Amino acid sequence: MPGENLTRKEAQQRAAVLTTHRYEVELDLTRGEKVFGSRSTVHFDAAPGASTFIDLIAPEVHAVTLNGRALEVAEVFADSRIQLADLAEHNELVVEASCAYMHTGEGLHRFVDPVDGEVYLYTQFEVADTRRMFAVFEQPDLKATFAFTVTAPQTWRVISNSPTPEPTAPLGGQEGAATWAFSPTEVLPCYVTALIAGPYAGGEGELTSSDGRTIPLGVYCRASLAEHLDVEDILEVTRDGFAFYEQAFDSPYPYRKYDQIFVPDFNAGAMENAGAVTFLENYVFRSRVPEATRERRVTTILHELAHMWFGDLVTMRWWNDLWLNESFAEYASTLATAEATRWSDAWTTFNGVEKSWAYRQDQLPSTHPIVAEIRDLEDVEVNFDGITYAKGASVLRQLVAWVGKEEFLRGVAAYFAEHAWGNTELPDLLRHLEATSGRDLSAWSGLWLETAGVNTLLPELEVSDEAEGRRITSFAIRQQAPQQWPTLRPHRLAVGGYDLVDGRLERRLRIELDVDGELTEVPQLAGERAPDLLLINDDDLAYAKIRLDVDSLATARLNAAAFTDPLPQALVLSAAWDATRDGEWPARAFVDMVLGTVGAIASSSMVLVLLRQLVLAVENYVDPAVRGPIREAAAGRLWDLLLAAEPGSDTQFQFASTFARLASSDDQLDAVAWVRSGERTIEGLTVDVDLDWAMLTALAAAGRVGEREIATAQEADATASGAQAAATARAALPTQAAKEEVWDRIVESDDLSNSLQTAAIAGFSRSLDPSVLVPFAERYFAALEGVWSERTNEMAQNIVLGLYPGSLADIDASLGVDVLEMTQDWLDSLGDRTPALRRLVVELADGVRRQLRVQQVDRAAG
Repeated sequence: MPGENLTRKEAQQRAAVLTTHRYEVELDLTRGEKVFGSRSTVHFDAAPGASTFIDLIAPEVHAVTLNGRALEVAEVFADSRIQLADLAEHNELVVEASCAYMHTGEGLHRFVDPVDGEVYLYTQFEVADTRRMFAVFEQPDLKATFAFTVTAPQTWRVISNSPTPEPTAPLGGQEGAATWAFSPTEVLPCYVTALIAGPYAGGEGELTSSDGRTIPLGVYCRASLAEHLDVEDILEVTRDGFAFYEQAFDSPYPYRKYDQIFVPDFNAGAMENAGAVTFLENYVFRSRVPEATRERRVTTILHELAHMWFGDLVTMRWWNDLWLNESFAEYASTLATAEATRWSDAWTTFNGVEKSWAYRQDQLPSTHPIVAEIRDLEDVEVNFDGITYAKGASVLRQLVAWVGKEEFLRGVAAYFAEHAWGNTELPDLLRHLEATSGRDLSAWSGLWLETAGVNTLLPELEVSDEAEGRRITSFAIRQQAPQQWPTLRPHRLAVGGYDLVDGRLERRLRIELDVDGELTEVPQLAGERAPDLLLINDDDLAYAKIRLDVDSLATARLNAAAFTDPLPQALVLSAAWDATRDGEWPARAFVDMVLGTVGAIASSSMVLVLLRQLVLAVENYVDPAVRGPIREAAAGRLWDLLLAAEPGSDTQFQFASTFARLASSDDQLDAVAWVRSGERTIEGLTVDVDLDWAMLTALAAAGRVGEREIATAQEADATASGAQAAATARAALPTQAAKEEVWDRIVESDDLSNSLQTAAIAGFSRSLDPSVLVPFAERYFAALEGVWSERTNEMAQNIVLGLYPGSLADIDASLGVDVLEMTQDWLDSLGDRTPALRRLVVELADGVRRQLRVQQVDRAAG
């Protein structure tokens, strides 16, 4: 039995005998809380006499009719497939089923709002969950039109890919129900079809497309959140994005309307359903968030909008080109954010967030070429990773630097013009880019897309002391590659020279050049006055780790806050973080550098990244023997920064939440409690509902509050967000009983929704006393295979990644748990079973090995 899997070979075989034309899907959403009615009529052509299958995951299939002939359900339906034999040239298939509502963020998800009891539905179909709502040939190259007819409560708003029609009385005459008969969509891959239904509220607008059409716009969320939905801000970004993309792609928006819906219990940031994009509900800000989070929402909006062209209009043939779909949207959205919105420093954010993710993923033993081998759907699920998104986007930026931005965009426009409504593979895009740039991309593609690993670029600098100052006598860039992936690649990059002028680091010189091979001489710098800081990969065009020469590093350690431009500042700090993770200098030195720099940084995104790295360094990378004092000192410095920050500023807000996270001494925890209660006020700092939860969770992890205080807070915040925050706080309580209860709800039972499961997992390892987690290490490995086989992919991955006992791994082994030995024993027992699960655990173990190496370096420096 295939289970719910589908191999690439099967997809190719099916596409070779089928041509899909249209689906007519009737859904009845009035049948109760568990199931809904689904009737699919599928029109397709086939090679006469051929056999194939259609996909469906449903608790009950009532009838299957092929070309007027009733098929015996028990004979043709098993697992996730309906077998179809003896096909005609032109076929009509009708499948009637009862399908199940999901509570995992997959398929048709059902959510009940605790505020008012209202029901909200939305679909999430990528990678292969369309088949949870209706019978479908579930692969991206069998595109078709889709006409949805939906019967639902008449008070609901019903949204799909086509414009929402006026509802009519249902054929069955159900009291209180109505029917929405949507017109057929444009030609789409099935995974970007959508249904969103419930009493969603929000606002509307419109814009004029480049071809003169009026495009209706909608922005919606749950009714209980609508007061926090900043519709006009979202519409402004949307209009900016439309104007930018239509011009850049030389192609009008391809659909008839554009709705954006913020939905509960969402597993990802957003999903590019054609004309009906869904977003993580956390992007509706009910409390203050860092400006970095607002910027992230902008980039996410523009990412999904880019997919309307790249992914929806022109679609990958198979999931091995998933990287291109996501990387293009990631690159395009950052470009649009930087050039079409007020967030002009978006490339700085890209460096701190996306590139650091890519570098981290690319150094794991499971790293893979950007063009990965995707054998089946299970391979796809674990390849939504930092290679697919962040490295791919970084390499696209390098490609743009190599061929030129205008040439790149002209090639993309030609690609859209030729392949609109169709499916493509990578060579189709490269052919157009070669035509517009005049570059042969075959060698470039082989080196960048078909090999894995990240290169490191190091300066080789010689200077002489002269009467008028130090001068460069020679400069070269040495390129290194990891042993496992020894590829040396060509890089188009810049070298910048910065001088300290009146306490500020300002760029005095810049050279752009091609770097290739093991050593690239840079004769242009010979004879130049030596700058105070020499920066390889200035402007961040290349994808490579960088290092600083000795003098530049000394300048950076003392003056990282002095840059007048945030991007080189981000590059220098990223290099320091890379060196920390690679064990090239002690983690405590990085902690000191961050605490000495972060108070003077203007970029909200950079502050956010640095504070996250600070927490990770303190909790995982410093020598365990001195972790307590270093944590206390870091929290004390953050308290000082909090008090010194400009009242009401973004940095003040971020310092407050990070101080709460690291607070450990009695005095520090008292301060958290006093600020939370209002006993002590800090000018400009408002403790709103989400900051209150962050502080309460910190107190819970320290054992300073218990169930009574958490229940009181949840009663005051009787919302879905409040329930999730309470789940995190309860899971953080440092008692054996609290951990047992959380473990049982997450692992032993399956009654939590995806969002509550994620929230509880987030709190489980939060404890100032990690010994309370020791009993769960063996239980984790004992449960893994059962979790993987019994849960949906999203829910299983959450458990595998979130409950791994990596926090118990320290070089001093004071807890008596050898996490690596336990992991290896489990891997040995697993053998070749479930390779996707094996990959995740191998990655987790590699993180522990790195953690132990870095701790040892920090101890040696002690």
